[in-house]
Amino acid sequence: MKDLMGMMKQVKDMQERMQRLQDELATMEVTGVAGGGLVSVTLNGKGDFRGVKIDPSLMKPDEAEIVEDLIIAAATDAKAKVEASLQEKMSEMTGGLPLPPGLKLF
Repeated sequence: MKDLMGMMKQVKDMQERMQRLQDELATMEVTGVAGGGLVSVTLNGKGDFRGVKIDPSLMKPDEAEIVEDLIIAAATDAKAKVEASLQEKMSEMTGGLPLPPGLKLF
């Protein structure tokens, strides 16, 4: 019975840590860049878009396709940074153990 109570406490502690991590992810902002910094995309820790910045030098009608490609590249960069940050935080929380299959933070 003592082991069961200890295990229940560990589960509760893990749930609280997961909730704190989710709250932190919602407020965290990560910026990805492309085109040598001409385009930047900012995401929160859950991958939601927070902003896009485009250097005015790219605002030419005949360069629309280039700008579109740079936005995608910057968003991809930001998303990779979010995922790396999430992996790092999860590793800290779980002591390096991988998440069980199907367990998602968002």
